[in-house]
Amino acid sequence: MTYDRLVCANCAAPVSQGRCPVCRANRERLQQEGFSGLNLNPVALVALLVVLVAALALVAQQTV
Repeated sequence: MTYDRLVCANCAAPVSQGRCPVCRANRERLQQEGFSGLNLNPVALVALLVVLVAALALVAQQTV
């Protein structure tokens, strides 16, 4: 989600306009995070990798 669609609960203005200190702080935080805002922990990454390897093994077994 991008911050240009968010509405501030403090001033009810779009966060991208930065009308109040809360908007400005959240706008800065969202701009700095980029893709790191996904917050995937290592356990989730390992689980995703295991599922991907299992799916590839299943597809390889069916094509033989």
